Amino acid sequence: MTDDLTPLAPLSGGCMCGAVRFSISEPLLGALYCYCKRCQRRTGTGFSVSGLTQAGSFELTEGEDELATYDPGDGGWRKSFCGKCGSQLFTRSPDNPDLLSVRFGALDQDPGIRPGVHQFVDYAAPWAPVPDDGKPRFGERMAWKIARPS
Repeated sequence: MTDDLTPLAPLSGGCMCGAVRFSISEPLLGALYCYCKRCQRRTGTGFSVSGLTQAGSFELTEGEDELATYDPGDGGWRKSFCGKCGSQLFTRSPDNPDLLSVRFGALDQDPGIRPGVHQFVDYAAPWAPVPDDGKPRFGERMAWKIARPS
C-alpha cells in the first residue's frame, strides 16, 4: 500500500448497532494515531486512529437522540459515542466546534488517506509500542495542520 492516496468524499459511517449514522461531504484534512491514556481506555487498545473533518462537512443523519458525549471537563476534546452500543464515533474540540475528528473505525469505506503522525507518544503503552515508521512523533498533542495532505 502506498502513502500517495487521494482523500475521498463523500464518506459515511456509524455505530455498531446502526442507531447512529453520519455523513462527511468533503475529504478529510488529515489523520493521526493517538496514544493518550484516554484513547487507550476508550478503545481498550494501545491507540486510536482519527481523521480531521473540514468545517461544516460532518452531519449526523440518523440517531441524534441516541448520541452520548463525554466531556472530560479539563479542556480535552469531547468524545461522542452511541448510547446504545457504545461505539466511538467522533470527537470535537471544546474551544472550536469546527474542529471535529471522526474515528476511522466508524467509517464505512476507506477515506483515501492514512495517518501521518503519532501524538501523545509519551503515554504509549509498553505492550503496544509506537512503530518505527518514520512518521513524526509528538510527546503531547500536535497541531493538526501538520497532518494535512500536501
